Amino acid sequence: MPSKTIVVLGGGVGGLIAANELRQLLSSEHRIVVVEKNARHAFAPSFLWVMSGERQPHQITRDVRQLIRPGIELVLSEAQTIDLANRTAQTAAQTLNYDYLVIALGAELDTESIPGLAEGAHTFYTFEGAAKLGNALRDFRGGKVAVVVSAMPYKCPGAPHEGAMLIADALRKRGISNEVHLFTPEAQPMPVAGPELGKAVQQMLASKKIDFHPLHKLTSVDVSARKLSFDGKDSFIYDLLVAIPPHRVPRVARAAGLTNEAGWIPVDRATLQTKHPDVYAIGDVTAISIPGRWKPDVPMMLPKAGVFAHAQAEVVARRIAAEITGAGAAHEFPGVGYCMLEAGESMAGFAFGNFIAEPSPQIHLRQIGRVWHWGKLIFEQWWLTPYGVKREVLRLALALGGKVLGIPIQT
Repeated sequence: MPSKTIVVLGGGVGGLIAANELRQLLSSEHRIVVVEKNARHAFAPSFLWVMSGERQPHQITRDVRQLIRPGIELVLSEAQTIDLANRTAQTAAQTLNYDYLVIALGAELDTESIPGLAEGAHTFYTFEGAAKLGNALRDFRGGKVAVVVSAMPYKCPGAPHEGAMLIADALRKRGISNEVHLFTPEAQPMPVAGPELGKAVQQMLASKKIDFHPLHKLTSVDVSARKLSFDGKDSFIYDLLVAIPPHRVPRVARAAGLTNEAGWIPVDRATLQTKHPDVYAIGDVTAISIPGRWKPDVPMMLPKAGVFAHAQAEVVARRIAAEITGAGAAHEFPGVGYCMLEAGESMAGFAFGNFIAEPSPQIHLRQIGRVWHWGKLIFEQWWLTPYGVKREVLRLALALGGKVLGIPIQT
């Protein structure tokens, strides 16, 4: 069997899972290379805890080398170009020839596309931003906090609501007089999950005394006046602005001609294959249509979330390994996902279901409780633990907990 080279661009959730699964499935003669520009991996689901002061930044980062299996090559450099015709990926360090390419670059933030946003807003959507926002919250002396979803789509659809609730909780604990307002261009929270779940999340927000403002599309930020302007809506004066900036695919994928008119990489929903031979894309860079009856005239897209990147990475790794070895079943993306919705006070809700079910996604929300918060704590520790006995123990604990609760948790 001739040896093959699989290049994985990106060392986030999808990239790490894809590389680790491939290394487990393929013999050492096959080369697996991960290209990642950051030597330290930051666990994004814990950014909210850095913001709220429940974590210090160093607690949620690990050397990327600790999170990959032995036998995987790590190139600490940024992908600069993808040559699809010649099957190469160019970095600042070297040119890599590939037999299979997995694009797992994630979505980047585009703060410059809305006037004033880069200068006027904090965010918990980056590692550095969460730490800075945590400092700003500790110095905050009261007033109006605006949490703003500035554009669609955005990754982790539950995060804006979690962030608003955790901010309200942190300020309440300090006895700070405040109003927390959540603005979004969406008609309801997490619209892909349907009206019932949206109503339940709105009730969670209301219980924290958070004012929810749907159908508000941000057009500009006046930093000196601390004023938000919206398309067709009244402006809003804030004291602290927390934004979910617009998202886009990294330049290297756009320049390679991989994206569609909307700016995302279209893939086959079942296989995650692009229109180019032996090139796959997973996670936040992708555009995946899903069935839906909420708005029959409006195409629905799979949310951008780590749980889907995780599942897609496993599918792609197993498909590539099966093609190389000639053994194993042809796996397909099942569309099952879940999300812990942190509500503060060590409490969380839990949404889960099948996002590609016909005729529309079948999503359920479990009652708020401490068990979901504890589940997120265990998952965090599993993800940040280097490969070894302890990681395996945590994996089994998660799998057992999920089985008891009737929830398929990926590890």
